[in-house]
Amino acid sequence: MNAEPSPFSSFPGRPGNSLLREWTGPMTADLVRSPGAFGLGQVPARLKPDAVTTAVCGFCSTGCGLKLHLQNGEAVNVTPDPDYPVNLGMACPKGWEVLAPLDASDRVTTPLLRNPNSGKLEPVSWEMAMETFVARMRDIQERHGAHSIAFLSTGQMCTEEMALLGSVFKFGMGGLHGDSNTRQCMATAHVAYKQSFGFDSPPYTYADFEESDVLVFVGANPCIAHPIMWQRVLRNPHHPEILVLDPRRTETAVNATLHLPLAPKSDLTLLYGIAAALIARGAVKHDFVQAHTQGFEEFAAFVTPFTPERACAAANLDRAVFDRAVEVIARGRRVSFWWTMGVNQSHESTRTAQALINIALMTGNIGRPGTGANSITGQCNAMGSRLYANATSLLGGRDFTKPEHRARVAADLGVEPSNIPDQQSWAYDQIIDGIDRGDIRGLWVIATNSAHSWIDAGRLDALMGKLDFLVVQDLYATTDTAKRAHLILPAAGWGEKEGTLINSERRIGRVKKVRRAPGQALSDFAIFRLVAAAWGCGPMFAEWSSPEATFQVLKRLSAGQPCDITGIRDYAHLDRAGGIQWPWSSAAGVGVEPATERRLFADGIFPMPDGRARFLFDPPRPVSEPTDDAFPFVLLTGRGTSAQWHTNTRTSKSEVLRRLYPAEAYVELNPEDARRLGISPHSKVTVSTRRGRLEVNAFVTPTVNPGHLFLPMHYDGVNRLTAASFDPHSRQPSYKHCAAALARV
Repeated sequence: MNAEPSPFSSFPGRPGNSLLREWTGPMTADLVRSPGAFGLGQVPARLKPDAVTTAVCGFCSTGCGLKLHLQNGEAVNVTPDPDYPVNLGMACPKGWEVLAPLDASDRVTTPLLRNPNSGKLEPVSWEMAMETFVARMRDIQERHGAHSIAFLSTGQMCTEEMALLGSVFKFGMGGLHGDSNTRQCMATAHVAYKQSFGFDSPPYTYADFEESDVLVFVGANPCIAHPIMWQRVLRNPHHPEILVLDPRRTETAVNATLHLPLAPKSDLTLLYGIAAALIARGAVKHDFVQAHTQGFEEFAAFVTPFTPERACAAANLDRAVFDRAVEVIARGRRVSFWWTMGVNQSHESTRTAQALINIALMTGNIGRPGTGANSITGQCNAMGSRLYANATSLLGGRDFTKPEHRARVAADLGVEPSNIPDQQSWAYDQIIDGIDRGDIRGLWVIATNSAHSWIDAGRLDALMGKLDFLVVQDLYATTDTAKRAHLILPAAGWGEKEGTLINSERRIGRVKKVRRAPGQALSDFAIFRLVAAAWGCGPMFAEWSSPEATFQVLKRLSAGQPCDITGIRDYAHLDRAGGIQWPWSSAAGVGVEPATERRLFADGIFPMPDGRARFLFDPPRPVSEPTDDAFPFVLLTGRGTSAQWHTNTRTSKSEVLRRLYPAEAYVELNPEDARRLGISPHSKVTVSTRRGRLEVNAFVTPTVNPGHLFLPMHYDGVNRLTAASFDPHSRQPSYKHCAAALARV
């Protein structure tokens, strides 16, 4: 695994492999010993810490453990926790700077209500904010029906907050439609696992990065998107083969033993071709398949027509590269398959994820160390959102449409079953369509910047003007979405509240209050309790008196489910154990402690009625917006650098992080296209699609193929270009493909 110099290393502010190693690799030990190195975590002499506590990071789903250095009870510095089993003393740039967003000068510190005469947002009391919230939302419901209000939430809040929001809205306020920005990152994995395994069950533990002899990354760039996970790969002592399937020669692809630069959105056809070739080679573990799965014979017959020639033609791959990939997978003893947004954000994402699950199942690569069909989560608590947000799944991973599930939740919570909706919420895109039709008139947006992050964002931005009432609950009043609000509720951020997060490997970790929120800002949990009290449904949630009390409620709701956590005693137990992976039930026994690393399905039993996993498949479908003469390029979007997070709402608040990525948006294009169009490096160009245009800097690089363009998603305006196309099963947007044009300014 010989790393080549990154093609990005000469681009100012763009962290390539050398800088990535500086942040998270060999020099990490020096950073831990000397937190002031590189300007990170420097503490003025007057603020020397006098105590230490721990918490998990609030950015991505890796779930790194951090040491918070306190003075007089307030965090003044952060270092990675060398004892936490996730990151083992390492941290990416965002982790080092996790406190910086709390100190931003544009924090909103009081509720703000838009004056109908001046059109300006003006400070009001919490009493006035709650009175306005209840009066306006109830008026909408009375005029347009109970389901004419909706919420759009986040994968960034604590699990207890998510559960309280969804329960107050649906059980107390009589609402139905609520979704999370988890729809943008993890809906596909949720649906794929649920259909294939019977429950949303990522099977792996991070130790599998170190125990595989073959790792296959599909649409995943952990070097940049999940740097600490990549460090776990680099700790692998087995000299593993690393296969990367990605249209771009990403930082991860540079470090791979084999890169398959497939054509965008050809992955489903290619994976079916790989499956057919593995079957032809006799690489199927028939004893495992016969004992633990259902539908293999039908799948084998289905993929037979996907010959190597067909797969290579669709993916624009050399046959030798295809054959090498098949050989490596077939010979591997412990093969793990990893995917993230390159798969999830597709027009046929669920079946693509299941194509990977199918290969893992038929080769017996599941339930053993170093194996698995493993989705890498995006946000820090997208897993908590999937299980407990009470949005599109009933609490504990249940189903709103099943009477027995509603009865169980009602009994556990002591509420009337009639309070629990008997139908599913609309998904994110359907809520937005509801705004367009006039069916949704009131919208509550919590801890997300939909006007920037949603696909075809210009349409959503325009539709917000049709709402009778828009409430935004956030740390800042300066986001694209908050600027459109009628009412802004000031929220506390990570480090200013208590709760838990669930990371990619199902590990539940603590978040702690180590700062006082500015002004009158309150934790999201406290705001939801205020709403419940003002609405008049507060007594329904009397038991939900604090985040830790709510955790006990969630334990009870989890009992008997595949995500059972009844064996976790309390928050202190999570601290002592270094986080605990679900499931951990009370059936484990009093005084028995969970192993630090636990994977699922070691017994070959899946949470289906018959205990068998399913092979699921469908014919590939064409993309919704193919290229043509007017728009001849394929536009790809994704993570730009390890120092940026989503819409830059928080990462832009750190001076250190801002120095690590270009201040202005840029587009990556191939040198052949640059020569043909007369575009010089770093010159101004316009990227245009059928929805809009964006002026950016040209970054000429061979890491994108001819005919492809790549825009980092973090910059304003990028999602005004993307095309609204959705997977029919998960309803996740396809951010990774649309037709575009490029021109010099």
